Amino acid sequence: MKSGVMDLTRRKGNTARNKAPVFVLGCGRSGTTLLYHMLLSSGGFAVYRSESNAINLLEPRFGDLSKTGNKERLMRAWLSSKLFACSGLDAPAITSKVMAECRNGGDFLRIVMGEIARQQNVQRWADCTPEHLLHLKRIKETIPEALVIHIIRDGRDVALSNAKLGYVRRAWWDRSPNVLASGIYWDWIVRKGRADGRLLGADYTEVRFEELISDPVRVLAMLGEFIEHELNYEHIQRVGIGSVSEPNTSFKSDSDGEFNPVGRWKSQFEPDLLATFEALVGDLLEELEYPLATTDRALLNRPDLRRMRANYLRFFNSKLWLKSKTPLGRVLITKDLSWL
Repeated sequence: MKSGVMDLTRRKGNTARNKAPVFVLGCGRSGTTLLYHMLLSSGGFAVYRSESNAINLLEPRFGDLSKTGNKERLMRAWLSSKLFACSGLDAPAITSKVMAECRNGGDFLRIVMGEIARQQNVQRWADCTPEHLLHLKRIKETIPEALVIHIIRDGRDVALSNAKLGYVRRAWWDRSPNVLASGIYWDWIVRKGRADGRLLGADYTEVRFEELISDPVRVLAMLGEFIEHELNYEHIQRVGIGSVSEPNTSFKSDSDGEFNPVGRWKSQFEPDLLATFEALVGDLLEELEYPLATTDRALLNRPDLRRMRANYLRFFNSKLWLKSKTPLGRVLITKDLSWL
């Protein structure tokens, strides 16, 4: 696990850090849900088994939440969604509190999760909306005490899972296998999350999915120190909330019936497609110390694939800018909210 500069003196004693909200973030299908459910199973966190989408979708969709009309529209939409249904909150009471106290998306998330925590008689809460990784600056601006755990997984496994589930859509001009666009998306969001995370210093850390699976006791102990919270693996297994006891996987168990989510790409990728994939995102895989399967460097240095990657990065950045900064983004986000 890697992190920013760790000021250990801040983390001794009964400080506010041991009550701070924790954001478990990463590219979708990287293990965010598993780690989030491990935190919930440890005890002391509000149990809310849903992504909040507060910063990435709700705030940009409903605009300036210091304005009464925008808050009213937000609450009408939120109260009719499954996000409210699984909260266990009283509609009139939470509406009154949001209307009185909310000024932005961070306030909304803090109010809702704070009320869930109060109702469950616990002192802290966590969020696991993967796309919040793209909004770390806004999270820290509106929730200054937030602690961020970025979970990173081998991009080959991530892309295969995302492609299988259709979570990342190819650009309109692309006719290549969807797993390639999914791989570039993994590259884009992980790089942005790491770059923005480093600016958070001691409030940001990284963990590898593969290490969490292979050595959970050690990894959870390190994370427990980071968030100042006991993460006892045996206790977490006994409680077993959600994917701790029921793996959240898009693939079947191995032929021997054993669940093994690490290195599936070795049997799932066709060799030619794997070489193309590694040519697109191999530099980040190597930076993260995931060895490449492609040994022929000529296959990894194709100008057409460099252009494809550059085009997709512009596409993803433009889409994020439109959603976050322009009125047109509200149209795009309305489509994203259709599942709520």
